[in-house]
Amino acid sequence: MTSALPPAADHALSYTLRGDGPGVVLIHGTGGSFADWNGLQDPLANGFTVLTPDPPGSGASPLPPGPLQLDRVADQIAELAAAAGLLRYAVVGASLGGAVALRVATRHPEHVTSVVTVAGYARPRPSLAMRLEVWAGLGEGDTAALGAFLTSASFSDAWLAALDPEALHEVRRYASGSSTPGAKAQLDMTRRIDVRADLPHVAAPTLVVSCTEDMFVSPVHSAELAAGIPSARTGTLPTGHAAAIEDPLRLTVLLEEFLEQR
Repeated sequence: MTSALPPAADHALSYTLRGDGPGVVLIHGTGGSFADWNGLQDPLANGFTVLTPDPPGSGASPLPPGPLQLDRVADQIAELAAAAGLLRYAVVGASLGGAVALRVATRHPEHVTSVVTVAGYARPRPSLAMRLEVWAGLGEGDTAALGAFLTSASFSDAWLAALDPEALHEVRRYASGSSTPGAKAQLDMTRRIDVRADLPHVAAPTLVVSCTEDMFVSPVHSAELAAGIPSARTGTLPTGHAAAIEDPLRLTVLLEEFLEQR
């Protein structure tokens, strides 16, 4: 189901909530929506209560005045989880969502049972910083070029090559939507992200998943996360950056195996 908190609340994020069992919060990346997790939500809901929020600027979640701040976004997600009845939960973040998940874990450790990052990063290293710069530049006008850039960078060549022309066009069209005001605000926050100081303070068990075919966020970013988080475990997926879309089944299995051990 899709719902939202009362519009009067400044944390009125759109979200989906389904399933029953231990809580799991899925946080998507820059310019995405909770639809990015569609392939995982129902399978995970067989054993978990799955909350999938849209951070500010995505879906029906409003943008606040001024630049997005990571602390406030993390607090909004924790507030949403509490409003949804989740007192203890795992946080799973993809890409930018990984940094948000880590900040939730360090600001609200009493509620977080475990953390998973998928193609995440502590800060944009030079290669990622330049790709984000290109994204910002293309987002100023050429939406077709933006769609081509984000599609080619976010998916493995093998996955794209297997799509028929109509499906490929739809993926490019979806990616070109990352020039909306909400996406631009999230991109601005992404370019300012630096959670390296958080890493030693992540107390919850953590799984850091890198994607071996990721051409957007190099796996070295995941290595940096794993090196900084005490007792972090690592995993890999043979996908591009958008693992939740490219291979939701394999990612679901990886998550279930880790979360069921908690």
